[in-house]
Formats: sequence, C-alpha cells, structure tokens
Amino acid sequence: MLKGKYTALRAVEKDDLPQLMEWRNRPEYRRFFREYLELNADKQQRWFDKLVLNDPNTVMFAIASLETGELLGACGLCYINWQNRTADFSIYIGKDNLYIDDKYAVDAANVMIRYGINELGVHRFWSEIYDFDEQKVRMFNTLGFTLDGRHRKTHWTEGKWCDSLYYALLDDDLREDYFAA
Repeated sequence: MLKGKYTALRAVEKDDLPQLMEWRNRPEYRRFFREYLELNADKQQRWFDKLVLNDPNTVMFAIASLETGELLGACGLCYINWQNRTADFSIYIGKDNLYIDDKYAVDAANVMIRYGINELGVHRFWSEIYDFDEQKVRMFNTLGFTLDGRHRKTHWTEGKWCDSLYYALLDDDLREDYFAA
C-alpha cells in the first residue's frame, strides 16, 4: 500500500468492481473518459481480468481514504512504454461526486507520480483530456504538468466536437525534494 497525506493507493480488488462500475457509469463522469460507453458487470470484469490482473503495461490502483480505508476512486498508469519510460496518467474520485478535487485527487496523484518515478522509472507522464474538463486542467497545472499540444475536434459529446488536450510531466520538471516527500 502506498500512502499519501490523505489517501492510500492499494491494489484494485474484485469487491471494488461494482462501486467502480457505478461511478464510471455516471453520465457526468463518462463524458470525461475515452471509454465513454456504459459498462455492465461483464465488461467491468473483463477490464479487471485483462488490464488489472494481466497487462504488464498497466498499473491500476484503488484510491482509499487513509483515515477510514473507504474506497474513494481509482487511478493508474496505462500504456506504459518501458523502453521510453512513459505512461498515460489516469485518475478520478467517485466518492461524493468529487471527480477531481484539491484534496484527495491531488494527494493520490502525487503518490502515484512518486511511485511511477521512484519504483517504475517513469520519465514522462502524459494524459489526454478534453478541453471542457476544467477540473483536470486545474489539477494538472497544480501538479506541474505542461500543455504539450491540442488536437482539434477529436471528441464528440453533448452534440458538439471538443478538442483533446495533451498534458505531460517530466521527472526533470520536479524539484529534488519532491521525490523524498
């Protein structure tokens, strides 16, 4: 278990799947995800079996409250490219409809970044988000990510085209004291 100030990152357990599926199926959340189709229990189980249990290029975590152990959300590093030491950064908080907040999401993100650098040797974290995802834009700016680029009109949602924003964080971007925290 990896510990932050407010959160703990632990392995995703089979018992977490119904709650994670419920959160992922919220329409107000799905619009932010590349995998935007509604999930059923079979699809959720296949995701768990394929990516969580068997994909060496994916590291997923359940985000839990450090104080209570209650499940708060999920985060992970996907599409890990071991040769180039890059990983797609993914996170959300489902509890209390927070999605992305300044307490749990930022804390869990910092824990995951430290783990990615210190344990996995990740050099570059990247993420594709959509231009209307203001909460993640704020979080990425707080964490020190840089907007690397914009792909125009890549995502259709709510009757209109939206742009994809590509953010990245390099281990070189972080202060030396960040790694010890």
